[in-house]
Amino acid sequence: MKFVAVTACPTGIAHSQMAAENLERVAEATGHEIDVEIQGAMGTENELSGESIEAADAVIIAAATSVERDRFDGKPLVAVPVQDAVNGGEGLLDRAVEVAKNDGAAGADDGRSEPPRPDQGPLERGVSEGRADERANGLLARLRRFFS
Repeated sequence: MKFVAVTACPTGIAHSQMAAENLERVAEATGHEIDVEIQGAMGTENELSGESIEAADAVIIAAATSVERDRFDGKPLVAVPVQDAVNGGEGLLDRAVEVAKNDGAAGADDGRSEPPRPDQGPLERGVSEGRADERANGLLARLRRFFS
């Protein structure tokens, strides 16, 4: 089967990268194809093309921030927190296969993937809500710490 996936976390440095690598490793080991888009504060890597989305049997969203889902309309979808892809890519891919076979059966979205949470700081809230000025301030603060 062919899948597309989006991994996202507020910073996009560790968890989304690990989740993407884990999904790719599991897909290769089980004989599936997967294209993974990584989203974070630094932007989007490996952006999914319309062709790859159209060819996919199902969509996996593993995110700790909100992800735009409009481009996946009509596709079977599994949405989970990014930590699930970091820890259990095997089970996640199994769920995606099952959802694809059942043509998007209800219950694939466990509802835990939609922050923002009230305990998030301004940087995380800004990333989740897409506020560029807060992302830029967070990036500048990190660069200032790095070079000091």
